[in-house]
Amino acid sequence: MQNLTLLDGQKFQITIQRLCRQLIENHNDFSNTVLIGIQPRGIYLSRRVAEELRKILPDKKILNGDLDITFYRDDFRRRESQLLPNQTKIDFIIEGKKVIMMDDVLWTGRTIRAAMDALQAFGRPEKVELLALVDRRYSRHIPVSADYVGIEVDSIASQKVVVSWRDTDGEDKIVLVSEAAE
Repeated sequence: MQNLTLLDGQKFQITIQRLCRQLIENHNDFSNTVLIGIQPRGIYLSRRVAEELRKILPDKKILNGDLDITFYRDDFRRRESQLLPNQTKIDFIIEGKKVIMMDDVLWTGRTIRAAMDALQAFGRPEKVELLALVDRRYSRHIPVSADYVGIEVDSIASQKVVVSWRDTDGEDKIVLVSEAAE
């Protein structure tokens, strides 16, 4: 395996801060906006973004939730091993709100499609936007694009993008993993 570090340390933090500034430009005081992290790994991104936004806008209420998409996935019954459901935690109303869904890596678009279906169980938002920390371009199976992107990566199907978070993995880092040629 060959690993190429795409982002880590201070550059990782600056990328999160840049995304927060872009969100503030479009959503001002967040009075009509909520953040939703897509399980399993998008929740770490949404929590980090919410944390940063609270530092930048200390007087504003930033609503943040977690969305489980397990039963909405189009491959749920096709998998050899069954997926264990995660927990959805949305303790606020999304009806009429602007929703910013977040995931760590946007690849085929299938996760986002499942998240859109799952989100409908909680009401009809005014608008839905997508924030992805990593956009693996040229790999879509479904026509989905992110409104906010941390970094774009051109990769092939055999490569994998791994996002590590300081809270769970000990460090903030994005790595492109490739199988070594034999």
